[in-house]
Amino acid sequence: MRDDPRETLTESYRSVARLNGLRAEQLQKENQKLRRQLFLIQTSLSWRVTLPLRAVRALTFGKLLSGRPVRELPERFLRLLGREGLSGIRKTVIHRARRLKRIQGDRRKISTASTAETGGLHPYRVTPEGGTARLKPQVLIIAELSLRQCAKYRVWQKRDFLKTLGWSVQVVDWRNMVQAHSALQLCTHVIFYRVPGFDDVMKLVQEAHRLGLAPRWEVDDLIFDEREYRQNGNIDTLPAAERDLLLSGVALFRRCMLACGRGIASTAALAGAMREAGLTDVAVLENALDVQTLGIAEALPVSAESDRIWVSYGSGTNTHDADFRQAEAGLLAAMDEEPRLCLRVIGQLQLSSAFSRFGDRVERLMELTYPEYLKALSQTDIAIAPLEKTLFNDCKSNIKFLEAAIVRVAALCSPCAAFLTVLRDGENGLLAADTAAWRSGFLTLARDRDYRKRLAEVAYEDVMARYAPEAMAQTQVRALFGLPPRRDAEGLRVLMANVYFVPRSFGGATIVAEEMGRRLVQKGAEVSVMTSRPPAVDIPDGDIRYDVDGMMVFASVLPDGLDGVGHLDNPAMASRFEEVLEACQPDVVHVHAAQGLGTGLLRICQERGIPYVLTLHDAWWLCERQFMVRGDGQYCFQTTIDSAVCQVCVPGVRHLADRTVVMRQALAGAAFLISPSQAHRELYLANGIAPERIVVNRNGFCWPKRARQPRPPGAPLRFGFVGGTEAVKGYGLLKEAMQSLSRSDWELVIVDNKLNLGFQSIFPEDWTVRGQLRVVPAYTQAGLDDFYDQIDVLLFPSQWKESYGLTVREALARDVWVVTTSPGGQSEDVVDGVNGTWLPLDGKSQTLVQAVSVLLDAPERFEGYVNPCKEQLATYDMQVEELYGFLKQAAGQFSGRGAGL
Repeated sequence: MRDDPRETLTESYRSVARLNGLRAEQLQKENQKLRRQLFLIQTSLSWRVTLPLRAVRALTFGKLLSGRPVRELPERFLRLLGREGLSGIRKTVIHRARRLKRIQGDRRKISTASTAETGGLHPYRVTPEGGTARLKPQVLIIAELSLRQCAKYRVWQKRDFLKTLGWSVQVVDWRNMVQAHSALQLCTHVIFYRVPGFDDVMKLVQEAHRLGLAPRWEVDDLIFDEREYRQNGNIDTLPAAERDLLLSGVALFRRCMLACGRGIASTAALAGAMREAGLTDVAVLENALDVQTLGIAEALPVSAESDRIWVSYGSGTNTHDADFRQAEAGLLAAMDEEPRLCLRVIGQLQLSSAFSRFGDRVERLMELTYPEYLKALSQTDIAIAPLEKTLFNDCKSNIKFLEAAIVRVAALCSPCAAFLTVLRDGENGLLAADTAAWRSGFLTLARDRDYRKRLAEVAYEDVMARYAPEAMAQTQVRALFGLPPRRDAEGLRVLMANVYFVPRSFGGATIVAEEMGRRLVQKGAEVSVMTSRPPAVDIPDGDIRYDVDGMMVFASVLPDGLDGVGHLDNPAMASRFEEVLEACQPDVVHVHAAQGLGTGLLRICQERGIPYVLTLHDAWWLCERQFMVRGDGQYCFQTTIDSAVCQVCVPGVRHLADRTVVMRQALAGAAFLISPSQAHRELYLANGIAPERIVVNRNGFCWPKRARQPRPPGAPLRFGFVGGTEAVKGYGLLKEAMQSLSRSDWELVIVDNKLNLGFQSIFPEDWTVRGQLRVVPAYTQAGLDDFYDQIDVLLFPSQWKESYGLTVREALARDVWVVTTSPGGQSEDVVDGVNGTWLPLDGKSQTLVQAVSVLLDAPERFEGYVNPCKEQLATYDMQVEELYGFLKQAAGQFSGRGAGL
């Protein structure tokens, strides 16, 4: 009887917490050790003596010893260097930079060549048919969030409006490059709001185009046109340094805007300026009201009657002095004529000394929260929005009018374009274009209370009809984005997870996962893949989405050097998987090799009620060492796992008890467990898995595409080995055996799997043999026939009971004799003495020497040899037919299952 899923999941989380506690403790110890070592180094005599050399080296890279750029040196110090000294350093820096650029270019060429060797597929290719149609509709807003009021109107309002229409929305600060890069992979629309075109940002824009997202750049100020920016008189009131900083950003904003190619503006005038700058597709989404603003306004108390008439001016920043001067003379004149008129300035403003004569009729309020600001505004009688007559101000929004209307305060505004979209002079507000009009407006509103109230009431009704959240969502936002499209499921949606995937086709489990994915697509399934990728110099460490043969692949950076706990549980990868799961919304998850990705993926599935199937490619779910091989490379020969024996095998490991809890819970939560062989299934049965929960789905292979090339006449007997350098695959045993052979009538072809990953792991010079030795890169599936044409015998001296053995089947299908250990999944299709040779799992090189010697004594058997047992081999087509049935059954069995287990 199965345990209560709630209890087992809870217990698993407790174990995971302890595991991560152990990992944090270990990292802290390592950090303390490194800090101590660094202290000893930096206080040593050699460190002090080499200081000048390190300083010169840093300067050649254009940096200080601290790592800061040389340009940040104080001016006075640069002058001390002298003109020739600085020039010399500059030349050196340029020379070194060019050299580094050449080196990086060469590395990129090597990387490209390596990719070509692994199949020619660029890892970042998105095919037109891939697109975003298979993703959950989501709008990503990469935004400037430090300007709170701007973010309120352009980011958070839009998020709420889109959610009202049913869209999923994610907001990311543009400075968080890794998060933004990852978020791009999962969205269907992207907006860059007020983002400057720094180089890292431009990579994000480029990535958006690669993904076919057609990005839009959004803005609510004319900050991309320096000529018009300078026409804004407010700029001249700023300190020179602040003014220069603002203007320096203009080119960056323009750069990002043009790179996006499409735009969103807050006003029609601003949209026109964006089109004039070079954009052809610019939409208008006005600033509006939101639930927060309406809630604050509705909760405000009714203002008490007063014998004073208060005029309010809200200035959020110190860039509005020139704007206020448009109304200043008219306001002074009106205040002189009407003693009840008073002024309340909310925010930063350089107020003319002329107002000092009014004493307490002038009030200053600073640093108010938004609710406090609306309250202060509501307690006034007239709200003003003066703007200098410039294109810059014509591009501004009418938010001051909206805020006044929502708290039912009459507004007096400059006749700028944005106000004219909603303000009707004399009906819901007043316009003032010169001093006389400002003076007249102030006096009219001050002396006619009913008129003030009437204007404010009509303004409130007009603003609510056009700018209330529901109205905005259903008109302007829906017109631009539409409703999120429905994703009608035509076939089974499968999300696969495997630690490696094309173009990093590393290991048998990866090849099986890739082949099953391709064939599931051919059967009409919608297949997505979660995998890992290495860090890259020119790309943020965020996720990458690309397409492979109809599959949508999401690759996350997996840190190097993960320890046992890191491979077992990776919270960061679990978080990324949860986002991918939400975006793909699969019917079933199929997990292959989860090492490094972590078991957190499976807990996410359980929490969300998504069924998952595990293919047990090895013994990682039972064994800390993954292959049930001891530290000395010998098979441990356990059947039912004894934790006491395991603890002796890995004496320094403290997490075995919690590991067992986590793994058993992961296995128990699976809809099905799939074993590639009967032998491997028996191992899991011996460790408590119920027979009805684990099925055999034999791995397939690719049949030869052509006839085998005959052996060259007089050629020595040719052996092949593809297991890599791991002891569990018998590399050390093989080396010892071949080096002990006293004869030279043989050739050994060894595949170095690491060459395609960019480095070498097998060095011929380390071998001392009498026969011939060749080291070749890993072959692709397209190169199978060519590789097996080079050998007569495959050596497979694996030192554990393999779950299957893909290369064994590839060899058998191509009439290659197989020497393999037995028992185990690797030997199930080998008939001893008929199509191969069985070796005992004794870890002795002499056993392999004897088997090889027998074959060397009778090379004639390989002339025209044909494997007579090929018909019993399973194929990929047979495998996928069974697998598809298991996945459909799992999806149907768990359909409608809730997230709470």
